[in-house]
Amino acid sequence: MAVVPPECVPLDLGDLVLRAPAPDDVAAVTEAFTDPALQLWSPPAAVTVPEWIDERADWSSGRRVGWVVSDAAGGPVLGSVSVRVDASTDNGMIGYWTAPAARGRGVATRSVRAAARFAFDVVGLYRIELAHAVENTASCRVAERSGFLLEGTLREAYLYGDGRRHDEHLHAKLRTDAD
Repeated sequence: MAVVPPECVPLDLGDLVLRAPAPDDVAAVTEAFTDPALQLWSPPAAVTVPEWIDERADWSSGRRVGWVVSDAAGGPVLGSVSVRVDASTDNGMIGYWTAPAARGRGVATRSVRAAARFAFDVVGLYRIELAHAVENTASCRVAERSGFLLEGTLREAYLYGDGRRHDEHLHAKLRTDAD
């Protein structure tokens, strides 16, 4: 049975850290949310950035684990990763984004792998899904490199930032899959 810890558990990846979002992150997250690619493929939620930070930092509902990603030595937010948890099925859905300066460095792949491992080992999930627009080839590479197998295409499954419904690739990873 899936059980979310009551508060954020930081994950140390050596040169990167997945940590709780903090009020000091408002400027970096606000800047990231102005990126056209992020606005298209991962439209920010319809809340203010401080509300977004508060939602990601608060695990008490038991419905999500989430982190911001930063360099271990400090610096601005490089991205975010979160897993929505369905405790009734022990399944989850992972989502992530990276700031433009962090792209091409493996930040998303490493963060997704770490968040999935945490969701399997600590939260107790059995299956985690990852969906992205078919046209978002960078997210497809992250999914594949993170061990999420392509299961199919969901036709016109999600309304993206351009106001159009796009087909999505559905990937999934099981607790029993090799890392």
